Amino acid sequence: MRLHILASGSRGNASIVEGPDGLVLIDDGISRKCLRERSAELGVSCDDIACLVVTHEHSDHVKGLDVWCRHWKGRIVSAPGTARQRCLCERDVEEVRGGQSFEACGMRITAFSTSHDVADPLGLVFETATDRLAFVTDTGVFPEEALALVRGARVIALESNHDPAMLAQGEYPAFLKARVGGELGHLSNVQAAEVARRVVTGSTEALVAMHISQRNNLPSLAVRALAEAVGATAANTTFTRAVRAAERPGGAVLEVLAASQEMPMTVG
Repeated sequence: MRLHILASGSRGNASIVEGPDGLVLIDDGISRKCLRERSAELGVSCDDIACLVVTHEHSDHVKGLDVWCRHWKGRIVSAPGTARQRCLCERDVEEVRGGQSFEACGMRITAFSTSHDVADPLGLVFETATDRLAFVTDTGVFPEEALALVRGARVIALESNHDPAMLAQGEYPAFLKARVGGELGHLSNVQAAEVARRVVTGSTEALVAMHISQRNNLPSLAVRALAEAVGATAANTTFTRAVRAAERPGGAVLEVLAASQEMPMTVG
């Protein structure tokens, strides 16, 4: 499996998981034109997207959905609460609850509930017989029940939204600071680092900092926090990439990366 991150941040989110038998689109918070252009830049054809999973209904995750669905007729999957929201309520949606799994594109996809100020948010784990990929963004706390599911995944895409000091000293009003940093908000670099300590193992090859705030964080701060948590060292002068050597002969080299709002990337 490969993860193609087309956009990650507060202005729009969309990622594609490439499975053995097609592509699964996670959220659609960018324009159809942008989605197609960025996919092509990564060598991915949108014609192979067979399934769209909507993690939650915030606009930065669904604002491209209406136009996309005018030109596309694949499966749409979301949690029941999300399916009742305006962005999906008039569409044919397959419902999956936290703790349940479904099959798509040659992968088993397990959903788990997260903690965000929306109706019914989800994180996702994608599995084949020989591979596992975890995708978790937009959650104020990491659910304890998901730790075992995510632990040891080969690719882990994990929210690392804000630096606590930058958020505290930044320009956001008090209520917004409380929302972002609260239990129904977003994981900070500190929280993400603690999660990374618990879920990254010798089998993990990529740890990606996701949904990095453009106002309250820097890619280098997110990568540094995650790298320190898992024993990786800087691989470039800007500290936007870090590497940890294999823990045992034949083991995996771990790469720590930062997803971008504007620059698509492929992981895995």
